[in-house]
Amino acid sequence: MTVSDFPLLNTIQTPADVRALKPEQLEPLADELRRYLTHTVSISGGHFSAGLGTVELTVALHYVFDTPSDQLVWDVGHQAYPHKILTGRKERMPTIRTLGGVSAFPCRSESAYDAFGVGHSSTSISAALGMAIASQLRGEDKKMVAIIGDGSITGGMAYEAMNHAGDVNANLLVILNDNDMSISPPVGAMNNYLTKVLSSKFYSSVREESKKALASMPSVWELARKTEEHVKGMIVPGTLFEELGFNYFGPIDGHDVEMLVSTLEKLKDLSGPVFLHVVTKKGKGYAPAEKDPLAYHGVPAFDPSKDYLPKAAPSPHPTYTEVFGTWLCDMAKQDERLLGITPAMREGSGLVAFSQQFPKRYFDVAIAEQHAVTLAAGQACQGAKPVVAIYSTFLQRAYDQLIHDVALQNLDVLFALDRAGLVGPDGPTHAGAFDYSYMRCIPNMLVMAPADENECRQMLTTGFKHNGPASVRYPRGKGPGATVDKALTELPIGKGEIRHQGSRLAILAWGSMVTPSVEVGKQLGATVVNMRFVKPLDEALILEMAKSHDVIVTVEENVIAGGAGGAVNEFLQAQNILMPVLNIGLPDRFVEQGSREELLTLCGLDTKGILAKIQAVCA
Repeated sequence: MTVSDFPLLNTIQTPADVRALKPEQLEPLADELRRYLTHTVSISGGHFSAGLGTVELTVALHYVFDTPSDQLVWDVGHQAYPHKILTGRKERMPTIRTLGGVSAFPCRSESAYDAFGVGHSSTSISAALGMAIASQLRGEDKKMVAIIGDGSITGGMAYEAMNHAGDVNANLLVILNDNDMSISPPVGAMNNYLTKVLSSKFYSSVREESKKALASMPSVWELARKTEEHVKGMIVPGTLFEELGFNYFGPIDGHDVEMLVSTLEKLKDLSGPVFLHVVTKKGKGYAPAEKDPLAYHGVPAFDPSKDYLPKAAPSPHPTYTEVFGTWLCDMAKQDERLLGITPAMREGSGLVAFSQQFPKRYFDVAIAEQHAVTLAAGQACQGAKPVVAIYSTFLQRAYDQLIHDVALQNLDVLFALDRAGLVGPDGPTHAGAFDYSYMRCIPNMLVMAPADENECRQMLTTGFKHNGPASVRYPRGKGPGATVDKALTELPIGKGEIRHQGSRLAILAWGSMVTPSVEVGKQLGATVVNMRFVKPLDEALILEMAKSHDVIVTVEENVIAGGAGGAVNEFLQAQNILMPVLNIGLPDRFVEQGSREELLTLCGLDTKGILAKIQAVCA
């Protein structure tokens, strides 16, 4: 494609340019925007289906509202690519999710039009409500709009925020982008409720009547009266939201830009909390994405002229996620007490096969991490052995439940923490940089980190058979390529192993850092220890290293603050051992996006970087 393929879009540098267009130009702009989105994502890869579905809604929002004075809060941000294109980042979109490029999610430091930084779901209504309250207290006449998907609205924070919004009567517009789209198939009563509304016999006729009523409305008050009469009274899709204190409108067609503009123009002047239900089609306008929106949720670079995505080259070695998925099925066959839980990440966490083989023992709780953890605690109280498969960054959202509901009661819950450490293109919101720190300070926790794929399987077995809470954290993607033993073998708890024998310098490494540390140890003639356990530490082995070596180096893919190296420091201090100790790990900052390899190099956690850090201190 060339510049001439987007004549209208090329005139748009900011949303003010959108607002300068004539109404009849908005649909052609949406068509160009969708084609440009397809073009750029095919080059860069990234989130795709969700953005295709919000093109008309994005155009209408920036046309009606005076952004950035009026503020749009996009939930999660998967659907915000069209927003980025219209807000001055069009030419840089091919750099999205790359080192130094456009962020994968809305980011306050990147643009004044990104009102709130996101990445985790279900936060938009709380954030927009907070903005609305603060703005009103200053006497400002700003409009705050939260755009949330039907997957994200399953999160508990969304309901907490709506409950509060109705109580304080803040001027807030919540738009439900209902496209039946989430990373895993949406589940739960809310999804069933929305599906029932949209499939009812009333829906088509009521939508048309609502459209006519809205189009001919002489005033806002008449809008409210007729909407109450013609929509809520007939189809009652918004009963729940009405009970929470919102004025509910919809459902309306989210791909009818004229209808969207007309409706938003009227709703923006209503006071108090307003809820607009917009129905969109996932993958809209790109046939392969419409046919398989889950496959096109996040895509690599692809050829848009073809109706399939490129496949990665086959590998003889499984990813850590695949190792977990296989282990889960194998252990479930051996122990019927095993139950699998995921907060809406079946595919990402490797539970597809388990959900098919053991449907009655599989629980997708939707985007509700807090509930997932306490659900597991409740199951454990009745003799079950639940396994919570969750990304490291998402377990942060259930930290109170981890401490209060699981660890305090010393319950048998195994946490399989995927995407630990640096995750790459999704950036700091998705990095699992803190789990060593936030897990090791909790009493009763068993905290493990495998050095390779086989050790991952062994640690999962160890944690599952352990009496009490346990966690196994592993990185995104593949490991060093160790052969995985099919046996369900346990490891001795709290025992590390020497991977390379040397002298003078002892390198204590955890998890993903063992392999590069061994390479460094060979170059320096150092002893390298695969520590395996963050908690409990192998104190006897640390003492042995301290007595027989001059310097200890700790290496971990976790922040240094409060991490595994800190645990070694504390132990040595408690033993009154004074010796040089170098802690190597993630820096005390949020690490930007980029490929995992680029970020490891940036943080000095590849072989070259670890070697350089040791030589700089221990030359």
